[in-house]
Amino acid sequence: MASGNEQPFKVAIPDADIEALHKKLELTTFPDELEDAGWNYGVPLADMKRLVARWKDGYDWRKAEVEINAFPQYTRDIEVDGFGTLNIHYVHQKSTVENAIPLLFVHGWPGHFMEARKIIPLLTAASLDQPSFHVVALSLPGYGFSEAPKKPGFAQAQFAEVANKLMLALGYNEFVTQGGDWGYFITRKMASVYGGKSVKAWHTNFAAAGFPSFFSNPLTFLTALVKPWSAAERAGLERTQWFRKHGRGYFEEQSTRPQTLGYSLADSPAGLLAWIYEKLVQWTDGYPWEDDEVLTWISIYWFSRAGPAASVRIYCETQRAGDWEHTMTLWSRIPLGLSFFPKELVVIPRLWARTIGNVVSETEHEHGGHFAAHEKPQELVTDVRKMFVKNGPAYGVVSGKDGYA
Repeated sequence: MASGNEQPFKVAIPDADIEALHKKLELTTFPDELEDAGWNYGVPLADMKRLVARWKDGYDWRKAEVEINAFPQYTRDIEVDGFGTLNIHYVHQKSTVENAIPLLFVHGWPGHFMEARKIIPLLTAASLDQPSFHVVALSLPGYGFSEAPKKPGFAQAQFAEVANKLMLALGYNEFVTQGGDWGYFITRKMASVYGGKSVKAWHTNFAAAGFPSFFSNPLTFLTALVKPWSAAERAGLERTQWFRKHGRGYFEEQSTRPQTLGYSLADSPAGLLAWIYEKLVQWTDGYPWEDDEVLTWISIYWFSRAGPAASVRIYCETQRAGDWEHTMTLWSRIPLGLSFFPKELVVIPRLWARTIGNVVSETEHEHGGHFAAHEKPQELVTDVRKMFVKNGPAYGVVSGKDGYA
Protein backbone atom coordinates (compact mmCIF):
# COMPACT_ATOMS: atom_id res chain seq x y z
CA MET A 1 0.00 0.00 0.00
CA ALA A 2 0.97 3.64 -0.33
CA SER A 3 2.40 5.43 2.65
CA GLY A 4 3.04 9.03 3.63
CA ASN A 5 0.88 12.10 3.49
CA GLU A 6 0.13 14.05 0.36
CA GLN A 7 2.02 17.33 0.18
CA PRO A 8 1.16 20.28 -2.12
CA PHE A 9 3.95 21.00 -4.60
CA LYS A 10 5.05 23.99 -6.64
CA VAL A 11 7.94 24.08 -9.08
CA ALA A 12 10.49 26.60 -7.76
CA ILE A 13 13.96 26.15 -9.20
CA PRO A 14 16.64 28.03 -7.20
CA ASP A 15 18.18 31.10 -8.85
CA ALA A 16 21.60 29.49 -8.51
CA ASP A 17 20.53 26.55 -10.67
CA ILE A 18 19.26 28.87 -13.39
CA GLU A 19 22.48 30.89 -13.26
CA ALA A 20 24.54 27.69 -13.51
CA LEU A 21 22.55 26.68 -16.60
CA HIS A 22 23.27 30.03 -18.25
CA LYS A 23 26.98 29.68 -17.50
CA LYS A 24 27.09 26.24 -19.07
CA LEU A 25 25.22 27.50 -22.14
CA GLU A 26 27.71 30.38 -22.43
CA LEU A 27 30.53 27.84 -22.68
CA THR A 28 28.85 25.68 -25.35
CA THR A 29 31.25 24.39 -28.02
CA PHE A 30 29.46 23.54 -31.26
CA PRO A 31 30.70 20.91 -33.71
CA ASP A 32 31.23 21.62 -37.39
CA GLU A 33 28.66 20.59 -39.99
CA LEU A 34 28.80 19.24 -43.54
CA GLU A 35 27.46 21.40 -46.35
CA ASP A 36 23.77 20.88 -47.09
CA ALA A 37 23.55 18.29 -44.31
CA GLY A 38 20.02 19.25 -43.29
CA TRP A 39 18.57 16.60 -40.97
CA ASN A 40 20.44 13.74 -42.63
CA TYR A 41 23.10 13.66 -39.93
CA GLY A 42 21.01 14.80 -36.97
CA VAL A 43 19.95 18.17 -35.59
CA PRO A 44 21.07 21.01 -37.91
CA LEU A 45 23.72 23.33 -36.52
CA ALA A 46 21.63 26.45 -37.20
CA ASP A 47 18.78 25.08 -35.09
CA MET A 48 21.10 24.33 -32.20
CA LYS A 49 22.76 27.75 -32.27
CA ARG A 50 19.39 29.49 -32.31
CA LEU A 51 17.95 27.39 -29.47
CA VAL A 52 21.05 27.64 -27.28
CA ALA A 53 21.14 31.42 -27.75
CA ARG A 54 17.47 31.69 -26.84
CA TRP A 55 17.84 29.40 -23.82
CA LYS A 56 20.78 31.48 -22.58
CA ASP A 57 19.49 35.01 -23.12
CA GLY A 58 15.80 35.24 -24.01
CA TYR A 59 13.97 32.27 -22.56
CA ASP A 60 12.09 32.89 -19.28
CA TRP A 61 11.94 29.79 -17.07
CA ARG A 62 10.06 31.72 -14.39
CA LYS A 63 7.22 32.29 -16.85
CA ALA A 64 7.19 28.56 -17.57
CA GLU A 65 7.04 27.83 -13.84
CA VAL A 66 3.91 29.97 -13.51
CA GLU A 67 2.25 28.04 -16.34
CA ILE A 68 3.22 24.68 -14.84
CA ASN A 69 2.12 25.73 -11.37
CA ALA A 70 -1.34 26.58 -12.68
CA PHE A 71 -1.96 22.85 -12.37
CA PRO A 72 -2.57 21.39 -8.89
CA GLN A 73 0.53 19.36 -8.04
CA TYR A 74 1.46 17.15 -5.11
CA THR A 75 4.03 14.68 -3.87
CA ARG A 76 3.42 11.49 -1.94
CA ASP A 77 5.59 8.68 -0.59
CA ILE A 78 5.00 5.32 -2.25
CA GLU A 79 6.45 2.11 -0.83
CA VAL A 80 7.82 -0.11 -3.61
CA ASP A 81 8.42 -3.78 -2.86
CA GLY A 82 12.16 -4.34 -2.57
CA PHE A 83 13.07 -0.71 -3.29
CA GLY A 84 11.96 1.19 -0.23
CA THR A 85 10.03 4.45 -0.35
CA LEU A 86 10.01 6.82 -3.31
CA ASN A 87 8.58 10.33 -3.20
CA ILE A 88 6.36 10.65 -6.27
CA HIS A 89 5.26 13.89 -7.94
CA TYR A 90 1.95 14.21 -9.79
CA VAL A 91 -0.73 16.52 -11.09
CA HIS A 92 -4.21 15.79 -9.74
CA GLN A 93 -6.85 17.79 -11.56
CA LYS A 94 -10.40 16.98 -10.48
CA SER A 95 -13.48 17.60 -12.57
CA THR A 96 -16.40 19.60 -11.22
CA VAL A 97 -18.47 16.51 -12.01
CA GLU A 98 -18.52 14.50 -8.79
CA ASN A 99 -19.24 11.32 -10.72
CA ALA A 100 -16.22 11.78 -13.00
CA ILE A 101 -14.15 8.76 -14.01
CA PRO A 102 -10.66 8.57 -12.44
CA LEU A 103 -8.05 8.47 -15.23
CA LEU A 104 -4.31 7.98 -14.88
CA PHE A 105 -2.12 9.47 -17.63
CA VAL A 106 1.29 7.81 -17.98
CA HIS A 107 3.97 9.54 -20.06
CA GLY A 108 7.04 8.02 -21.71
CA TRP A 109 10.52 9.14 -22.82
CA PRO A 110 11.29 11.84 -23.77
CA GLY A 111 7.95 12.96 -22.39
CA HIS A 112 7.01 14.17 -18.92
CA PHE A 113 3.98 14.95 -16.76
CA MET A 114 3.27 18.21 -18.63
CA GLU A 115 2.80 16.24 -21.83
CA ALA A 116 -0.78 16.04 -20.56
CA ARG A 117 -1.26 19.79 -20.11
CA LYS A 118 -3.50 20.17 -23.18
CA ILE A 119 -5.71 17.15 -22.54
CA ILE A 120 -6.28 17.79 -18.83
CA PRO A 121 -8.74 20.71 -19.30
CA LEU A 122 -10.51 18.80 -22.07
CA LEU A 123 -10.90 15.60 -20.07
CA THR A 124 -12.01 17.36 -16.89
CA ALA A 125 -14.55 19.61 -18.63
CA ALA A 126 -18.18 19.05 -17.66
CA SER A 127 -20.54 18.14 -20.49
CA LEU A 128 -24.14 17.04 -20.78
CA ASP A 129 -23.44 14.48 -23.48
CA GLN A 130 -19.82 13.44 -22.82
CA PRO A 131 -18.18 11.80 -19.80
CA SER A 132 -15.83 13.79 -17.58
CA PHE A 133 -12.68 12.58 -15.81
CA HIS A 134 -10.62 13.22 -12.70
CA VAL A 135 -7.09 13.23 -14.17
CA VAL A 136 -3.87 12.16 -12.47
CA ALA A 137 -0.64 12.71 -14.43
CA LEU A 138 2.37 11.42 -12.52
CA SER A 139 6.06 11.97 -13.03
CA LEU A 140 7.43 8.46 -13.41
CA PRO A 141 10.22 7.62 -10.92
CA GLY A 142 13.38 9.25 -12.25
CA TYR A 143 11.45 11.80 -14.31
CA GLY A 144 10.31 15.34 -13.62
CA PHE A 145 10.04 15.98 -9.92
CA SER A 146 9.69 12.40 -8.74
CA GLU A 147 12.46 10.70 -6.82
CA ALA A 148 14.50 8.13 -8.74
CA PRO A 149 15.17 4.56 -7.57
CA LYS A 150 18.62 4.04 -6.07
CA LYS A 151 19.06 0.32 -6.76
CA PRO A 152 19.27 -1.67 -10.03
CA GLY A 153 16.35 -3.75 -11.24
CA PHE A 154 13.59 -1.13 -11.19
CA ALA A 155 11.71 -2.27 -14.30
CA GLN A 156 8.16 -2.31 -15.68
CA ALA A 157 6.64 -4.22 -12.76
CA GLN A 158 7.89 -1.56 -10.34
CA PHE A 159 6.68 1.37 -12.48
CA ALA A 160 3.28 -0.31 -12.68
CA GLU A 161 3.28 -0.88 -8.92
CA VAL A 162 4.01 2.79 -8.24
CA ALA A 163 1.26 3.97 -10.59
CA ASN A 164 -1.33 1.59 -9.15
CA LYS A 165 -0.46 2.38 -5.52
CA LEU A 166 -0.62 6.10 -6.25
CA MET A 167 -4.18 5.83 -7.55
CA LEU A 168 -5.23 3.68 -4.59
CA ALA A 169 -3.67 6.20 -2.20
CA LEU A 170 -5.73 8.94 -3.84
CA GLY A 171 -8.88 6.97 -3.04
CA TYR A 172 -9.42 5.66 -6.56
CA ASN A 173 -9.97 1.96 -5.93
CA GLU A 174 -11.09 1.66 -9.55
CA PHE A 175 -9.77 3.72 -12.45
CA VAL A 176 -8.84 3.76 -16.15
CA THR A 177 -5.55 4.59 -17.85
CA GLN A 178 -4.16 6.33 -20.92
CA GLY A 179 -0.60 6.32 -22.16
CA GLY A 180 1.83 6.09 -25.04
CA ASP A 181 5.51 5.17 -25.40
CA TRP A 182 6.56 3.85 -21.96
CA GLY A 183 3.05 4.69 -20.86
CA TYR A 184 1.85 1.94 -23.21
CA PHE A 185 4.14 -0.71 -21.74
CA ILE A 186 3.46 0.33 -18.16
CA THR A 187 -0.32 0.51 -18.56
CA ARG A 188 -0.31 -2.79 -20.46
CA LYS A 189 1.47 -4.30 -17.47
CA MET A 190 -1.09 -2.68 -15.19
CA ALA A 191 -3.96 -4.05 -17.26
CA SER A 192 -2.51 -7.54 -16.95
CA VAL A 193 -1.61 -7.44 -13.25
CA TYR A 194 -4.37 -5.22 -11.87
CA GLY A 195 -6.98 -5.53 -14.64
CA GLY A 196 -10.45 -6.27 -13.36
CA LYS A 197 -9.46 -5.24 -9.84
CA SER A 198 -8.31 -1.62 -9.76
CA VAL A 199 -7.69 -1.03 -13.48
CA LYS A 200 -11.01 -1.26 -15.32
CA ALA A 201 -10.10 -0.15 -18.86
CA TRP A 202 -7.15 1.26 -20.76
CA HIS A 203 -6.45 3.33 -23.84
CA THR A 204 -3.23 3.78 -25.78
CA ASN A 205 -1.95 5.71 -28.78
CA PHE A 206 1.05 3.37 -29.13
CA ALA A 207 -0.17 -0.02 -30.32
CA ALA A 208 3.00 -2.10 -30.48
CA ALA A 209 2.71 -5.74 -31.54
CA GLY A 210 4.28 -8.20 -33.94
CA PHE A 211 2.76 -10.57 -36.47
CA PRO A 212 0.13 -12.73 -34.71
CA SER A 213 1.34 -16.02 -33.31
CA PHE A 214 -0.30 -19.23 -34.51
CA PHE A 215 -0.05 -20.76 -31.04
CA SER A 216 -1.62 -17.92 -29.09
CA ASN A 217 -3.86 -16.38 -31.78
CA PRO A 218 -4.47 -19.07 -34.45
CA LEU A 219 -7.51 -17.45 -36.08
CA THR A 220 -5.90 -14.02 -36.15
CA PHE A 221 -2.71 -15.60 -37.51
CA LEU A 222 -4.54 -17.28 -40.39
CA THR A 223 -6.54 -14.15 -41.17
CA ALA A 224 -3.38 -12.03 -41.19
CA LEU A 225 -1.84 -14.35 -43.79
CA VAL A 226 -4.53 -13.56 -46.35
CA LYS A 227 -6.01 -10.18 -45.38
CA PRO A 228 -4.58 -7.37 -47.57
CA TRP A 229 -3.22 -4.25 -45.94
CA SER A 230 -4.91 -0.90 -46.42
CA ALA A 231 -2.97 2.06 -47.82
CA ALA A 232 -2.68 3.48 -44.31
CA GLU A 233 -1.36 0.19 -42.96
CA ARG A 234 1.25 -0.06 -45.71
CA ALA A 235 2.34 3.51 -44.97
CA GLY A 236 2.48 2.62 -41.29
CA LEU A 237 4.78 -0.33 -41.90
CA GLU A 238 7.02 1.91 -44.01
CA ARG A 239 7.15 4.40 -41.13
CA THR A 240 8.05 1.55 -38.77
CA GLN A 241 10.86 0.40 -41.06
CA TRP A 242 12.17 3.99 -41.33
CA PHE A 243 12.33 4.22 -37.56
CA ARG A 244 14.11 0.89 -37.20
CA LYS A 245 16.68 1.86 -39.82
CA HIS A 246 17.27 5.52 -39.03
CA GLY A 247 15.91 6.28 -35.55
CA ARG A 248 16.88 3.57 -33.06
CA GLY A 249 20.45 4.54 -32.20
CA TYR A 250 19.32 6.22 -28.98
CA PHE A 251 17.48 3.03 -28.02
CA GLU A 252 20.56 0.82 -28.26
CA GLU A 253 22.68 3.17 -26.14
CA GLN A 254 20.02 3.73 -23.48
CA SER A 255 19.32 0.00 -23.32
CA THR A 256 22.95 -0.99 -22.80
CA ARG A 257 25.11 1.83 -21.35
CA PRO A 258 22.83 4.51 -19.87
CA GLN A 259 25.45 5.65 -17.36
CA THR A 260 27.97 6.47 -20.09
CA LEU A 261 25.40 8.56 -21.91
CA GLY A 262 24.28 10.08 -18.63
CA TYR A 263 27.48 12.10 -18.14
CA SER A 264 26.73 14.08 -21.30
CA LEU A 265 23.05 14.53 -20.49
CA ALA A 266 23.79 15.70 -16.95
CA ASP A 267 26.72 18.00 -17.76
CA SER A 268 25.85 19.55 -21.12
CA PRO A 269 22.55 21.38 -21.58
CA ALA A 270 23.31 21.64 -25.31
CA GLY A 271 23.88 17.89 -25.45
CA LEU A 272 20.59 17.23 -23.66
CA LEU A 273 18.82 19.67 -25.97
CA ALA A 274 20.12 17.99 -29.13
CA TRP A 275 19.38 14.48 -27.80
CA ILE A 276 15.71 15.27 -27.14
CA TYR A 277 15.01 17.97 -29.74
CA GLU A 278 15.82 15.47 -32.48
CA LYS A 279 12.99 13.26 -31.21
CA LEU A 280 10.52 16.12 -30.81
CA VAL A 281 10.95 17.00 -34.49
CA GLN A 282 11.47 13.58 -36.08
CA TRP A 283 8.78 11.78 -34.08
CA THR A 284 5.97 14.26 -34.76
CA ASP A 285 3.88 14.90 -37.84
CA GLY A 286 5.18 18.31 -38.83
CA TYR A 287 4.21 19.77 -35.47
CA PRO A 288 5.08 23.52 -35.46
CA TRP A 289 7.32 23.64 -32.40
CA GLU A 290 7.91 27.12 -30.99
CA ASP A 291 11.38 27.65 -29.55
CA ASP A 292 10.15 28.45 -26.04
CA GLU A 293 7.87 25.42 -26.15
CA VAL A 294 10.89 23.24 -26.90
CA LEU A 295 12.98 24.90 -24.21
CA THR A 296 10.33 24.39 -21.53
CA TRP A 297 10.15 20.72 -22.51
CA ILE A 298 13.94 20.36 -22.23
CA SER A 299 14.16 22.47 -19.07
CA ILE A 300 11.84 20.07 -17.24
CA TYR A 301 14.47 17.42 -17.90
CA TRP A 302 17.40 19.69 -17.01
CA PHE A 303 15.85 20.81 -13.73
CA SER A 304 14.39 17.41 -12.89
CA ARG A 305 14.79 16.17 -9.35
CA ALA A 306 17.15 13.30 -10.19
CA GLY A 307 18.74 14.87 -13.27
CA PRO A 308 18.20 13.85 -16.89
CA ALA A 309 20.43 10.75 -16.74
CA ALA A 310 17.94 8.96 -14.47
CA SER A 311 15.21 9.05 -17.11
CA VAL A 312 17.01 6.76 -19.58
CA ARG A 313 17.71 3.87 -17.20
CA ILE A 314 14.26 2.38 -17.75
CA TYR A 315 15.50 1.14 -21.14
CA CYS A 316 18.40 -0.79 -19.62
CA GLU A 317 16.35 -2.17 -16.72
CA THR A 318 13.64 -3.34 -19.10
CA GLN A 319 16.18 -5.00 -21.38
CA ARG A 320 17.95 -6.81 -18.55
CA ALA A 321 14.70 -7.96 -16.97
CA GLY A 322 13.48 -9.43 -20.26
CA ASP A 323 10.41 -7.21 -20.06
CA TRP A 324 10.20 -6.49 -23.78
CA GLU A 325 9.41 -10.07 -24.70
CA HIS A 326 7.27 -10.68 -21.63
CA THR A 327 5.13 -7.57 -22.03
CA MET A 328 4.34 -8.46 -25.63
CA THR A 329 2.67 -11.67 -24.38
CA LEU A 330 0.48 -10.00 -21.77
CA TRP A 331 -3.26 -10.04 -22.27
CA SER A 332 -6.15 -8.60 -20.31
CA ARG A 333 -9.90 -8.95 -20.76
CA ILE A 334 -10.60 -5.39 -19.64
CA PRO A 335 -11.71 -2.98 -22.42
CA LEU A 336 -8.93 -1.55 -24.57
CA GLY A 337 -9.14 1.47 -26.87
CA LEU A 338 -6.61 2.23 -29.62
CA SER A 339 -5.72 5.42 -31.47
CA PHE A 340 -3.59 5.12 -34.60
CA PHE A 341 -1.56 8.15 -35.69
CA PRO A 342 0.39 7.93 -38.99
CA LYS A 343 3.71 9.33 -37.72
CA GLU A 344 3.91 7.13 -34.65
CA LEU A 345 7.19 5.21 -34.42
CA VAL A 346 5.52 1.81 -34.70
CA VAL A 347 2.39 1.67 -36.84
CA ILE A 348 1.09 -1.87 -37.25
CA PRO A 349 -1.81 -3.37 -39.22
CA ARG A 350 -5.05 -3.14 -37.28
CA LEU A 351 -5.45 -6.91 -37.19
CA TRP A 352 -2.10 -7.32 -35.44
CA ALA A 353 -3.27 -4.94 -32.72
CA ARG A 354 -6.02 -7.38 -31.80
CA THR A 355 -3.34 -9.49 -30.10
CA ILE A 356 -2.71 -6.73 -27.52
CA GLY A 357 -5.94 -7.05 -25.60
CA ASN A 358 -9.73 -6.88 -25.68
CA VAL A 359 -10.05 -4.11 -28.27
CA VAL A 360 -13.45 -2.44 -28.00
CA SER A 361 -12.69 0.85 -29.76
CA GLU A 362 -10.19 2.00 -32.38
CA THR A 363 -9.73 5.13 -34.45
CA GLU A 364 -7.42 5.80 -37.37
CA HIS A 365 -6.27 9.41 -37.80
CA GLU A 366 -4.94 11.18 -40.89
CA HIS A 367 -2.41 13.28 -38.99
CA GLY A 368 -0.41 13.07 -35.80
CA GLY A 369 2.66 11.40 -34.37
CA HIS A 370 4.29 10.07 -31.24
CA PHE A 371 3.27 12.77 -28.75
CA ALA A 372 -0.46 12.52 -29.37
CA ALA A 373 -1.54 14.26 -26.16
CA HIS A 374 0.56 17.28 -27.14
CA GLU A 375 0.14 17.21 -30.93
CA LYS A 376 -3.51 16.19 -31.27
CA PRO A 377 -5.15 16.71 -27.87
CA GLN A 378 -8.71 17.08 -29.14
CA GLU A 379 -8.50 13.95 -31.28
CA LEU A 380 -7.04 11.89 -28.45
CA VAL A 381 -9.62 13.09 -25.93
CA THR A 382 -12.44 12.34 -28.37
CA ASP A 383 -11.11 8.79 -28.75
CA VAL A 384 -10.94 8.29 -25.00
CA ARG A 385 -14.36 9.74 -24.35
CA LYS A 386 -16.09 7.60 -26.96
CA MET A 387 -15.07 4.52 -25.00
CA PHE A 388 -16.92 5.71 -21.90
CA VAL A 389 -19.85 7.60 -23.39
CA LYS A 390 -23.34 6.34 -22.56
CA ASN A 391 -23.94 3.13 -24.50
CA GLY A 392 -20.22 3.08 -25.33
CA PRO A 393 -18.15 -0.11 -25.10
CA ALA A 394 -16.66 0.75 -21.68
CA TYR A 395 -19.55 2.71 -20.19
CA GLY A 396 -19.96 2.12 -16.45
CA VAL A 397 -16.80 0.02 -15.97
CA VAL A 398 -15.82 2.04 -12.89
CA SER A 399 -18.31 1.28 -10.14
CA GLY A 400 -20.52 4.28 -9.41
CA LYS A 401 -18.52 6.56 -11.73
CA ASP A 402 -19.94 7.01 -15.22
CA GLY A 403 -18.57 10.53 -15.80
CA TYR A 404 -21.95 12.25 -15.95
CA ALA A 405 -23.40 14.77 -13.53
